[in-house]
Amino acid sequence: MKMIFTDLDGTLLNSSSEISTINAEAIKKAQKHGVEVVVATGRAYFDVEEILKKAELSNLWVIAANGATIHDPNGQLRHSVPIDAHHVKEALQWLDANEFYYEVFAEHAIYTPNSGRELLAIEIDRVKSANKNVDEERLHHAAAKQYSQTGFAFVASYEDILNTNAELYNVLAFSFDDEKRKKGWDHFSKQHDMTLVSSADHNFELEHKDASKGNALTYVIKELGGSLHDTIAIGDSFNDVSMLQTAGKGIAMANAHAEIKALADDVTLTNDENGVASVIEKVLETQLEAH
Repeated sequence: MKMIFTDLDGTLLNSSSEISTINAEAIKKAQKHGVEVVVATGRAYFDVEEILKKAELSNLWVIAANGATIHDPNGQLRHSVPIDAHHVKEALQWLDANEFYYEVFAEHAIYTPNSGRELLAIEIDRVKSANKNVDEERLHHAAAKQYSQTGFAFVASYEDILNTNAELYNVLAFSFDDEKRKKGWDHFSKQHDMTLVSSADHNFELEHKDASKGNALTYVIKELGGSLHDTIAIGDSFNDVSMLQTAGKGIAMANAHAEIKALADDVTLTNDENGVASVIEKVLETQLEAH
């Protein structure tokens, strides 16, 4: 059984954060030919559900929150690796004290403080003041993309998040201030009990140390009785590294970071050129030739 694991943002999603008709049709065709397509993303599961529904896609396994949750095609949570409560508390206290915009993923909501969007608006103004040549539209687009997720629940403070007693899977910090972001990365890179990854230019994300797309890929393969040798992973960013290195073949998008392309086995077209569909078509061609 061939299995294709695909990231969403910058990979299966185009620049408008949508699954193109060409990519959607390629996935349906793969499913008809017995190829299992699995979505593996940093996004929350319920957010992914909406994206797939819009593209009229169904019967997909979904690895979400960078590998912290795995849902089967029926929408059942099959495996999860929540962050220890005291690690969440320490992280949120630090992010709060350092005035970061942040989001915390639970099973049914993305918790974020009421003041977060105001913080990012202030950051955009500061970046503009410091650099007159900055592409302001790009910054607003990045913020709008962040806000476009499904399932936000606004809270007064991080304590309200902790008081929900919900299992928490992912803490995402976002900042347009490069120095501030670097300070955060340096701080959390010393916390060896959590995984630290980045999925876009302006963020970093924290999960349980055992949560990764690579580990989740291995779990799904075992569940389906597949073989690592027959798996392909497609991605564009640093949170895809574990998956690209674990799969039988790792394929980077043409729009991926140079470092991601360097460690991949191959490079496909960009996310706006339907790079995922191109990979699927090649897999199906190879299968037909084999028969």
